[in-house]
Amino acid sequence: MGDFGNTQYIKVETEPMTGVQMVLSTVYEALREKGYNPVNQIVGYIMSGDPTFITSHNSARSLIMKVERDELVEELLSSYIANKKWD
Repeated sequence: MGDFGNTQYIKVETEPMTGVQMVLSTVYEALREKGYNPVNQIVGYIMSGDPTFITSHNSARSLIMKVERDELVEELLSSYIANKKWD
């Protein structure tokens, strides 16, 4: 039997960022730093596949091109659903 005289506790670790989350975060910041509307630019890139929607500042363009566009959409939708607590 366990020791019932002491209180046990659990420390819940936050999940580490995935590669796609890191890419989106980096690209978002680079776009913001250059004065662009990050949402509009990222949507433009996802919809068209044209990398010129993304600034080359801080290597954001080359970074986002390493991730498939469907992976970006999946991450964004998953985050949106989790934020809305739909699941």
